[in-house]
Amino acid sequence: MALAVLYTFRRCPYAMRARLGLLLTQCNVEVREITLKAKPAQMLAASPKGTVPVLVLANGEVIAESLEIMRWALTQADPLDLLCQQSPVIEGKMAELITQNDQQFKPWLDRYKYADRYPEQTQADYYQQASHFLTQLEACLGQHSFLVADTPRLADYAIVPFIRQFAAVDLKRALSDDFPRLAAWLKNLISSEIFIRAMEKYVIWDASHSPTCLLGDM
Repeated sequence: MALAVLYTFRRCPYAMRARLGLLLTQCNVEVREITLKAKPAQMLAASPKGTVPVLVLANGEVIAESLEIMRWALTQADPLDLLCQQSPVIEGKMAELITQNDQQFKPWLDRYKYADRYPEQTQADYYQQASHFLTQLEACLGQHSFLVADTPRLADYAIVPFIRQFAAVDLKRALSDDFPRLAAWLKNLISSEIFIRAMEKYVIWDASHSPTCLLGDM
């Protein structure tokens, strides 16, 4: 049986998101780790925009957005009820948080991380701008153990790669200083078995080599 193929780059938060979704639903896929400096022709043929992740299904369909890969995986199986489809209020809250993460927080995260490329403001200014979203997440965690419930849901796994990236920008500035609940949430998730598996290192894919990794093979 032909497997779906995932083109991924280990450190990209969007690719982390896709890998988490596939692992959580135990979807077996062939993993093709790439280098951004030499993107394989096969990936570019499937998705000319050249960004990861890219999932090529066995029928040839291409999914080139991380959240859509997560949602596709969850249509195959959702044993942990990550989508909360029986709870429209929670489902709506998750969609809102993920949209805010992607459209509002991520641009400020990029400016905070690469402040030298954006001299219009200081890194401290960008930290403050990004903190608006983090303050919202901190408030959510004052109500539940995770962002929308007392167990992890789609929003937690979709957002955690970006909070991890934010916390790593300045290791001298502990996330727990300003956002203690968020720091504990982050530590909990990134130390989980599923996240550790999502961050496994793969050799750079080469078309001459046989596939060696099945991401969802539990």
